[in-house]
Amino acid sequence: MSALGDDELSLVLKWVYDQNDRKSFSQVCKQWLRVEGLTRLSIRVLEPDLIPVFLPRFPNLLFFEAQVFISNPHLEFVAKTCPKLQVLNLNLKKTLEEFEELDENSGFEDVGNDGISALANGCPNLSKVLLRKRKNVANFAVISLAKLCRNLTTLDLGRCNLVDDRAVEAIGCSNSIRVLNFEACSLITDHGLAVLATGYISKTLKKLVLAECDRITDSGVSMLKHICCLEELNLAECGPKITDSGGLAVSSLSSLKKLNLGWLINLSDVTVIAIANNCVKLVSIDLTGCELVTGVGVRAFGNHGSLEYLVLASCYNICMNDLSIVVRCQSLRDIVLDKGLRMWIPMPMQVHISKFCQLHWR
Repeated sequence: MSALGDDELSLVLKWVYDQNDRKSFSQVCKQWLRVEGLTRLSIRVLEPDLIPVFLPRFPNLLFFEAQVFISNPHLEFVAKTCPKLQVLNLNLKKTLEEFEELDENSGFEDVGNDGISALANGCPNLSKVLLRKRKNVANFAVISLAKLCRNLTTLDLGRCNLVDDRAVEAIGCSNSIRVLNFEACSLITDHGLAVLATGYISKTLKKLVLAECDRITDSGVSMLKHICCLEELNLAECGPKITDSGGLAVSSLSSLKKLNLGWLINLSDVTVIAIANNCVKLVSIDLTGCELVTGVGVRAFGNHGSLEYLVLASCYNICMNDLSIVVRCQSLRDIVLDKGLRMWIPMPMQVHISKFCQLHWR
């Protein structure tokens, strides 16, 4: 066995997928330890302070994950050590309260512009970057990623609340991004949406999350109709400034497959009917909390050809006759109703609905 060279051992390791088996492999001898490190493609970091100790053994990593607090110097070291990275998952699982406690008690500063910019410079092959809840990430970091990572296809900036329209302007110039998450980026305005709708990104973007971006209005939402291949759109909880004017513009997106309009309290049946008639590829729609929507709008989905998932939680203006028409939709697989209606819908009617699709209560 000692006659095997590094290349032969690498070929053997390609068939070892279990992490425990790879660990056992690396403990055989120094050569096997070295080869296992050179062929490792992914790593999940639980203790960032140990990065300088163990990371140099894995120079060919493609996937790096750290869902804990991590500093700028840590990521600067990652950028120098692992230039081939393609996927960076820094989505933070900590709560806001844990964030505040960290700031007050330890003086530790979580990753921000400097660390992300270092990765953008050192790892130009990044294609997927997830930065959810990293509150120190701001425009400079996002601009660096947009300009330097030409293969970037997925960018998650959910709850990075320092990001504003200046970052969106840089993102709009990208011709590779397909998935973009701005959830709760409350500094983004209609100007940012106009940039997305008119920039190069409008030709590639397939999924856009704008949930809780409460500064946007009908004006910005109406621009989204120019994103020609958009398949998923989330506008949940974007506030009362989105009305049927914006809703009708959304209905012109014939490529839409998934749509979330939850808690847009000024959308009415006018929007719902237009969506049912025009979005023929629609598979899923969430109308949670759209209190102006009634059975008149919901009935329009009775003849839809592709709808599978319909959410009507906190929609109280729907009666049994409306539901009996909706379930005629032959493609419908699941329907979600408000649990407060359960006692008002007779059991025979519930059984009838269940014959056509799964009935859920929320």
